[in-house]
Amino acid sequence: MIKEKIQQSIRFLRIQEMYDKYERLLLPAMLVVGLIVDFITFRTIKVSTAFTILCVYLVIAGSTIAFINIFDSRIRRGRNRLRYLRLASPLIVQFTFGALLSASLIFYWFSGTVSVSWPLIFIIAFLIVSNDVFKDRYLSPKVQIGVYYFALFSLSSLIFPFIFNSISAWVFVLGGVVSALLMYAYITLLAKSVEDIRNVKIKLFWVIGLIFIFLNGLYFLNVIPPIPLSLREAGVYHNVKQSSGLYMLSGERESLLDKIIPGQTIHIEKGQSVYAYSAIFAPAELNTVIVHNWEYFDSDTRRWISKDKLTFRIYGGRDEGFRGYSAKSQVSAGKWRVSVETERGQVLGRLRFGVEIVDVAPDLIKSTR
Repeated sequence: MIKEKIQQSIRFLRIQEMYDKYERLLLPAMLVVGLIVDFITFRTIKVSTAFTILCVYLVIAGSTIAFINIFDSRIRRGRNRLRYLRLASPLIVQFTFGALLSASLIFYWFSGTVSVSWPLIFIIAFLIVSNDVFKDRYLSPKVQIGVYYFALFSLSSLIFPFIFNSISAWVFVLGGVVSALLMYAYITLLAKSVEDIRNVKIKLFWVIGLIFIFLNGLYFLNVIPPIPLSLREAGVYHNVKQSSGLYMLSGERESLLDKIIPGQTIHIEKGQSVYAYSAIFAPAELNTVIVHNWEYFDSDTRRWISKDKLTFRIYGGRDEGFRGYSAKSQVSAGKWRVSVETERGQVLGRLRFGVEIVDVAPDLIKSTR
């Protein structure tokens, strides 16, 4: 029996030595695996299935964080057979955090324009990178639980609009409240088993409260994009007509470079209208209003000035996006952009273009959507 225990201890020490040797490679590798899994997940399966997987990640992350703290609080942890799981636990946390944060990044990236939502996108990207660079900090319960709550809140803000088929403010607030209550219960239960958590329980509640206030502040400042809406396609045209469920688009010929680099110039005759077309993805049964905010760049004040706000209603459920357009007359020469927004002013994307007044309109090519 003693000999067997010695052999087990030697075997564990060898595995631990191997882990310590390659830890710097294993942790970022797990992060990359999490990113790849997310990319494949959101490309190949339904959104509802993807959310189910993310919820599983969330449960695994929470369980692993609890296990680490409970295991480390036990005096006789050296004899516990679960020490192998404890050795692998940082890798599990790294993978699940990477998957959860990268999922949020993917959704927030495609549901808004970077020029508006960059603070939130930067925070998520920073957490993903720091998950590896500052991995020693992630061993702190306050940091682990703080990041875990951020991921929980982010996932709630993704799922609740799909559940209620709404992007109203109350849906976002409800997601935040539910996630905060879940974290309150999680910390309270964990504090009963772990003295270290019990000693910092009040500080943890403060961390959760500050994150809750911060994310709600970003939302009501319209920094957080209107998930689950996403702009699939947008363009500026000389004419747009709807016929038999199709949109007939008449626009200028574009080179490959023009398609890659945004900011095309449209050449129109004086008095001619300009059309902005957009296709927006929304989940089934979602019914909301989209705003095309036509803005002109004033070169004297160096500011964008809103000239017109044109609206149309969209209905979700179409993978290619629900199509709509607006037309603007009396368009002067210069720099223009059309901000595709919700009624609250949350920006899904921006279509930038220049207008040049010409005597003869260029030859146009027609396409259908």
